[in-house]
Amino acid sequence: MCIQQSEFLRHDIQASPHPDCALHPHLCAWLRDSAGGDATGHGLQHQETVQDGRQFLKYVDPRLGVPLPERDYGGNCLIYDADNESDPFHNVWDKLDGFVPAHFLGWYLKTLMIRDWWMCMIVSVMFEFLEYSLEHQLPNFSECWWDHWIMDVLVCNGLGIYCGMKTLEWLSLKTYKWQGLWNIPTYKGKMKRIVFQFTPYSWVRFEWKPASSLRRWLAVCGIILVFLLAELNTFYLKFVLWLPPEHYLVLLRLVFFVNVGGVAMREIYDFMDDPKLHKKLGQQAWLVAAITATELLIVVKYDPHTLTLSLPFYIAQCWVLGSVLLLTWTAWRFFLRDITLRYKETRRQKQQSRGDQGRAVGSMDGHPLGPDDPLPRPDDPLPGPDNPQGPGEAEMEGVPALN
Repeated sequence: MCIQQSEFLRHDIQASPHPDCALHPHLCAWLRDSAGGDATGHGLQHQETVQDGRQFLKYVDPRLGVPLPERDYGGNCLIYDADNESDPFHNVWDKLDGFVPAHFLGWYLKTLMIRDWWMCMIVSVMFEFLEYSLEHQLPNFSECWWDHWIMDVLVCNGLGIYCGMKTLEWLSLKTYKWQGLWNIPTYKGKMKRIVFQFTPYSWVRFEWKPASSLRRWLAVCGIILVFLLAELNTFYLKFVLWLPPEHYLVLLRLVFFVNVGGVAMREIYDFMDDPKLHKKLGQQAWLVAAITATELLIVVKYDPHTLTLSLPFYIAQCWVLGSVLLLTWTAWRFFLRDITLRYKETRRQKQQSRGDQGRAVGSMDGHPLGPDDPLPRPDDPLPGPDNPQGPGEAEMEGVPALN
């Protein structure tokens, strides 16, 4: 594993630095190659049993490897408990644990990765629906309605997305003029240069445009699916490996995914936006997809009983209905709608050509057709020496004049 990591590092040091990284090229290469080491470690962990996996974490932290106490998040959902006179809002204070800053920080960093408000909100809302659907498997997902939609979606996630979008606006307006540290005359300029060293080397604004083509639509749906799967892996891995939510390994995993995921998102966007220049998907994108799939396989192997608990019937019906609506919209937007538009365009062109032909016939007679004149039929004789009258005048013969 160490030999493989060093070989990855040697290869990336020789490669060009990534535009989203402003640190030293060797440090950027090490951050990217940590994905290869993580994928290899997950592959080795997948070969162990669940008991060995839990005991292995004791070498990292001796306090790990013990069952976690169950905590009820959705028991009493009263916002104001009148029976508790000393603290009627005790249910709200009980929910304000370490997950609140974790949710905010996580969605702030995810916004910097996705760089699109709509995609971030879709992932945020979709994950809450997944929590509703899977609360029979994990007790952590059983939350009150106001915990789902007010504290999570609006307060923690929404505030993190808002701050992330404001940071993106600042990064997009910032002037990227890199200058040597010792060439800056003032100490204030030197300190500012050190802080800016941790910002990207260059910046590209992501415009995903999912409805512009079927290729981009499928790519955006795949990105959302991988994000949701990575989020679910976080909770399931904590459940099967007995990791407390506030443990530093959970935070390290988030920091790791931000480092490798940010580069992977840039590679995916470049591959979609300019396929002529970027003919292949980048290695970081493939590694992130492989790590996410390997984590899912670890959960499946360590605790297949939990994952095989069937969904309630009404929840399964909702997901089937949602899938049918999504497939129907995809078929209409990228197939049926195009056929309908092409048919209307062909019909309009035929009508326009018939109108142009009628105006040409009228101009040969010396009387251009007006907007109220009838269009000539194909079997009408053209005006000429043998037929000095046009089709309109021939039809008017024998009609008595009006008094």
